[in-house]
Amino acid sequence: MPTPASERKPPADRAAPVDAPFDALLVVSFGGPEGPEDVLPFLENVTRGRGVPRERLLEVAHHYELFGGVSPINEQNRALVAALEQELHAHDIELPVYFGNRNWHPFIADALREMRDAGVRNALAFLTSAYSSYSGCRQYRENLYEAQQAVGEDAPAVSRLRMLYNHPGFVEANAIRVREALRAVPERSAVAFTAHSIPVAMAKSCAYEAQLRETARLVAEAAGVVDWDVVYQSRSGPPHVPWLEPDVCDHLEALHAAGAPGVVLAPIGFLSDHMEVLYDLDVEARAVADRLGLPAARAGTAGTHPAFVAAIREAVEERLDARSPRRALGRFGPGHDTCAPDCCLPGTGRPSPWEAPGHDVRTGS
Repeated sequence: MPTPASERKPPADRAAPVDAPFDALLVVSFGGPEGPEDVLPFLENVTRGRGVPRERLLEVAHHYELFGGVSPINEQNRALVAALEQELHAHDIELPVYFGNRNWHPFIADALREMRDAGVRNALAFLTSAYSSYSGCRQYRENLYEAQQAVGEDAPAVSRLRMLYNHPGFVEANAIRVREALRAVPERSAVAFTAHSIPVAMAKSCAYEAQLRETARLVAEAAGVVDWDVVYQSRSGPPHVPWLEPDVCDHLEALHAAGAPGVVLAPIGFLSDHMEVLYDLDVEARAVADRLGLPAARAGTAGTHPAFVAAIREAVEERLDARSPRRALGRFGPGHDTCAPDCCLPGTGRPSPWEAPGHDVRTGS
């Protein structure tokens, strides 16, 4: 019988030597279906172990049906991989770039096997989230550890890059997207910076809210925006469990009641225009704005904007050479590379499967 996840311990010899050079970059993301036949299996992967009723899965599957059963997230990540390969090569950083997902092909374990077979021993990971939270960081670190266990003793060691929520390149890319969208709405329109809602209990264990508000402040300042708020979208789970608010659609109602001339929806909580951006903002929120007669435009995400791609490359350079500058804007300074054992707990009190006394950062950060 396999050892339960809560009892597994990271092997003592899993980490690469502290002075071992990094020899690859792994882009780690959520994953998404790439055809109608993928939708339900993908949603079952996402919700496995949570007891989500099938009726709810079918309801969410309808969101994907509106877009042909295809989420754009995988293709957008492939575009990011291509942009990173060019950016790294242009700066004489010869690291191969790999791609692995939590919930759909290519899975993280498949990427680690490909890396192992290519001789990779000590990789860096870019997690496709700019903010610290259980879902956006810690869970990906758990996924990496579990994938290493599946691959075996010769799986590469993996260390993450820092979160880029306050990196000048991330702020610049988002500010440019906001300025572009502002041209499509009346003057003095408000900006609603949106992000994925998370349970309040989870938010209490991480810096997610504070980092989001800091990014919003920095982007608003760079874009010359005075009237702005941070709002949330894409909540799920039982109605009695409190999640971060206000909801974006409720916020549109409030803006209309206050006489706002228009609104830009700026999804700074997301790195690419994937399904939750397309459905929750371009379909649901747009329908509310249209019903209210509130002029609305949606800003793009950072995506493959050159300033953002350069920010990722700078984060790689920081890990390759400790003398490299660690650029950050605002009050908090550059984020950490190494996470404390109690960082970004899920809000349930459960331990991570890879936690153990003396756990080595090279397999869990």
